[in-house]
Amino acid sequence: MASGPGDCLEQALERRGFRFVAGVDEAGRGSLAGPVAAAAVVLLPGKTPAGIDDSKKLSAKMRQELARELKRDAWTSVAFAGVDAIARLNILHATMQAMRQALEWLPEQPHHALIDGNRIPPDLPMPATAVVKGDTISLSIAAASIVAKVERDRIMRGLGDAYPDYGWSRNAGYATAEHLAALRRFGPTPHHRQSFAPVREAAARLLP
Repeated sequence: MASGPGDCLEQALERRGFRFVAGVDEAGRGSLAGPVAAAAVVLLPGKTPAGIDDSKKLSAKMRQELARELKRDAWTSVAFAGVDAIARLNILHATMQAMRQALEWLPEQPHHALIDGNRIPPDLPMPATAVVKGDTISLSIAAASIVAKVERDRIMRGLGDAYPDYGWSRNAGYATAEHLAALRRFGPTPHHRQSFAPVREAAARLLP
């Protein structure tokens, strides 16, 4: 049976003198609506909650419990890039901006950052390593995936209350059948990402 993420990368960096290592991950990059969220988490010695895993493998209840523990016992921060930033910068660069801000907003500057994926945000104030599928490998990246997911889901529930036809409290803005059907019927909202193909196509159908 495959094991979950561990702290081998963090320990290797600590042996090289990087005492505080931040894991960074995003949530919502592929969504059709709402912001993209990025979280940075530094796990502190002796205070790592049990059960940390890739957020996609955890129930919503477990994610929320772990996020509460991480906010209490670790250094955590979250940054968002909204639909205006996504339209202006594109989704990749908006995500990189949110990751950089999340690192800058930690209580103290970490000595090294582990970034989920194959790209490192530009102009970071510390050295960083990109880790493909990092949320399945690195404990701190997995922790960041949990915090990012929980905080973004909270935002999407609020937006869902304002726009109940799209089911955002259930689909978090992703292209589910429910969301796509509502998009075709009602058209895009101000919180949809206008540059994404399904949103553009739905808007075009409404043109006279």
